[in-house]
Amino acid sequence: MPRYHLFFIYGMLALCLAGIGAILLQKPTRDTTGPQFMDRQQRMSPIPLDSIRIFPIPDTLSFAGERVPLNRQDIFERLEREIYSIAYWQSNTVLLMKRSAKYLPEISKTLQEQGVPDDFKYLAMAESGLANVTSPAGAKGFWQFMQGTAKDFGLEVNRNVDERYHWQKATKAATAYLNQAHKKFGNWTAVAASYNMGQAGFSRRQSEQLEEDYYQLLLNDETSRYIFRILAYKVIFENPQDYGFNLRPKDYYQDPEMEIVTVEKDISNLAEWAKGRGYSYKELKLYNPWMRERNLNVRRGRTYQILLPKKS
Repeated sequence: MPRYHLFFIYGMLALCLAGIGAILLQKPTRDTTGPQFMDRQQRMSPIPLDSIRIFPIPDTLSFAGERVPLNRQDIFERLEREIYSIAYWQSNTVLLMKRSAKYLPEISKTLQEQGVPDDFKYLAMAESGLANVTSPAGAKGFWQFMQGTAKDFGLEVNRNVDERYHWQKATKAATAYLNQAHKKFGNWTAVAASYNMGQAGFSRRQSEQLEEDYYQLLLNDETSRYIFRILAYKVIFENPQDYGFNLRPKDYYQDPEMEIVTVEKDISNLAEWAKGRGYSYKELKLYNPWMRERNLNVRRGRTYQILLPKKS
């Protein structure tokens, strides 16, 4: 290549580099008033306190008429932990509040009829969130019955029918279980704790630690939090506005008015059976989740009551 061509190329390269350097050294002209350009003093300013809710913790509290020793610091902190956990999980809690209107009145009525304190409706919330859920261990329904326990307390459980998903029947079975546990422990707080870890397991911890009071026992993490989760639901649901939940009456869910259809014979095809009465299979299963298959087998002498929305 001729030498003068090399001089030309080197000259152009030098001009380009000079131009790039000038651009890099140029003072920025973009807006520097945004938060990323605040000085150190501004960045270190605290977040306004009114952006973080500090929730009230009651001075006194009871469960099923039994005093909660909130004067003890560890008890106070354990309750506060659950209140903040529930109150700050707003999406879950507000939907639970909406959903609760469909179930709590009848649950409370059943508890009262069977002599169980009304506070145990919050136990159902802690167990399942008032939904027909299944635990990893296989417990099912609002009250999280294991199959064997469900059968012991009069619920039908088989491939065709699982009354753990029949929340009205399961509630009555739960009251029988709770009353039985109360005869054993003589204390409703212990009854609630034993519902979580089993009567035998709770009794064993009492014997090992020479202590009967739930609040004095060292338990596994789940059961040690369990009563406080129930108490937190009670506090928040009885004082929703104090925790930022301002639902209007129209915000709560309600089921339509129902009619009962009594069935005494097998139904070989539930979809056809529902269609023949002007309902969809989805509606049938929505209001009767205890029917687990596409057919219903009715044993001799047995009847089932199927709930369906009343036609207007």
